Amino acid sequence: MKLAVIGGGGVRSMFLAKSLAQAAARLKIDELRFMDNSPVKLGIYGKMARKVAAMNDPDVKFLLTGDAEEAVSGADYVITTIRAGGDEMRVRDERAALDAGVIGQETVGAAGLSFAMRSIPELLKYCEAVRKYAKPGAKVFNFTNPAGLVAQALRDAGYDFTFGICDAPSGMLGEFAKLYGVSADAVSGEMYGLNHCSFFRNVYVNGRDVVKELAVSDEAYVKTDLRYFDKATVAAAEGIPNEYLYYYYYPERAYKNIVSGKETRGELIARVNKAMTEELSLIDVEKDFDKALAVYGRYYGERERMYMANETGIARGIPWSFDPMSRDEGGYAGVALRYIEIISTGRPQTMILCVPADGAVPFAEKGDVVEITADITADAVIPHRFDEIPEVNLKLLRRVKEYERRAARGILSRNKSEIIEALKCNPLVAQDTISRQLADTYIEYDKEFGGVWED
Repeated sequence: MKLAVIGGGGVRSMFLAKSLAQAAARLKIDELRFMDNSPVKLGIYGKMARKVAAMNDPDVKFLLTGDAEEAVSGADYVITTIRAGGDEMRVRDERAALDAGVIGQETVGAAGLSFAMRSIPELLKYCEAVRKYAKPGAKVFNFTNPAGLVAQALRDAGYDFTFGICDAPSGMLGEFAKLYGVSADAVSGEMYGLNHCSFFRNVYVNGRDVVKELAVSDEAYVKTDLRYFDKATVAAAEGIPNEYLYYYYYPERAYKNIVSGKETRGELIARVNKAMTEELSLIDVEKDFDKALAVYGRYYGERERMYMANETGIARGIPWSFDPMSRDEGGYAGVALRYIEIISTGRPQTMILCVPADGAVPFAEKGDVVEITADITADAVIPHRFDEIPEVNLKLLRRVKEYERRAARGILSRNKSEIIEALKCNPLVAQDTISRQLADTYIEYDKEFGGVWED
């Protein structure tokens, strides 16, 4: 089995390589191909990924390439994780929104639309390459943010072999496993919603539903990402909210924290990645891997410690390190690997991913993509039904889904009016004047990357 990664020079490539290599023998993956259009990043993070893969399974063939056709030719599965425009454009996207008086966070905020305007056209090209050169029936797992909006656009464009994946749901379930002192396999959840706007209706620990227990647990509000919410908010949701719902629930607080901080999340990422890349470029990362890993751990640990800290005023404070050989906990590669395992073994299982709703939730229309718990079989993906959803959640989900629909249509048709209407539907933007201002700004940014737009 051949598996390709588009964006294989990203700073998280080692995580992917570790997950894939540890699962390779079990799933009969004999070749990995990591592609990136940045020779510098591929020569650093791609080579570190190759080293980690070899440490875990030296029998897996590992190819680094800058050619997408070479990467996907004959591939059974493809993971896409790209950053069109690089970290610098994230900074510009987020600052433009903040300067307009609204949250710019790059998935749920206005900046997410600008990111999608650059990413989706590139992903369409990669999907077309998969259609032409990969094995018949090959699947694409997209991790590029904003994953829900991207998944909607790719499906709308006719690429029905694509799935949106995110490690936030599995990450939260992993936190609950640690809280209860059980293995990750002992915890599962029934989740509905949209990417970064979702709710666990049920969380099972060894088969026992602990949602109500978690909602009032003081310990859970300290040791898990429930730390971003108050108990009254969680009680009203009648479930466990995704951590990104913090922005929707407390937008004024989030905006104030961001603008009063010394740097945005995008600026922190850009600063850390730039310094890390410069330092690693002075090292032969494969021959002196331990030294390279120490540099990587120092910089990446800062990213992890500061996750959502500026926006919420709450730092995780969790020590971070990367062990190339420890048992892998999955991450977003784990989501893709779970699907691959189900198909390979023929044993149906459930998992959470972005798929067409097919009537499973009352806020979705025909053709809508949602993030949801689904049964996966060799022949089908069957979302679980959630007919009864609290009205407060429905109201938010309807509005965010309308934003995603319009944004996907606007990007695919390159229509400025649709982009304006999409921003007006986004709960974190909403205002007509600001929506028009940001549409103008982001379209101008996109033109720098060759974007052509209708008025």
